[in-house]
Amino acid sequence: MFDTHELGRRPGALQRISRTVEAPADLGIDGVIGVPQGSPVELGLRLESVMEGVLVTGTARASAEGECVRCLEPLRQDVAADFQEMFSYPDTDDRGHRQAAADDDAEDDEDMTPLEDGMFDLEPVLRDAVVLALPMQPVCREDCAGLCAECGANLNENPDHHHDAVDIRWAALQGLADSLGTGEKDNMSGAEPGVDEKQEK
Repeated sequence: MFDTHELGRRPGALQRISRTVEAPADLGIDGVIGVPQGSPVELGLRLESVMEGVLVTGTARASAEGECVRCLEPLRQDVAADFQEMFSYPDTDDRGHRQAAADDDAEDDEDMTPLEDGMFDLEPVLRDAVVLALPMQPVCREDCAGLCAECGANLNENPDHHHDAVDIRWAALQGLADSLGTGEKDNMSGAEPGVDEKQEK
């Protein structure tokens, strides 16, 4: 939780906060990549008092761990996520009085999170920002060759690795060709002159 009491309600007032917090649980994409629970997350925040509440702009920096989608090796990546969120004063309008919102204003209010006793919880905002900043398909390096589709060998460690594969679409014809003996081929070739001789007669 972060306190805005020191900032006050005077529009235009600014406050900068730098803080390192522990990463909450499940900060990432399950089974792909994420920031380990309890690991440090560095926050740089700018709090600005506006008519409706407090506008929080910031950056979160952390180290994410996961698995390369190509070679399945463990990987570690730095992640930086920018975010901005409006935390509204729950009980006042810009003149300090409670005011009923119009229909279009009601939609804007849905995008704002109310302050609670001058405090705001950054975890939901942080979670959304970090998850969106993480790669959906992390790789250990851009030119990762991955694994052999036949045997699973790591092609980064053995770039010359290959298999002499037979195209299964031609396997039946190859078997037919192998079953034809030399004698049968000779008989077929020997029959051709006889056919030609009959045609000549």
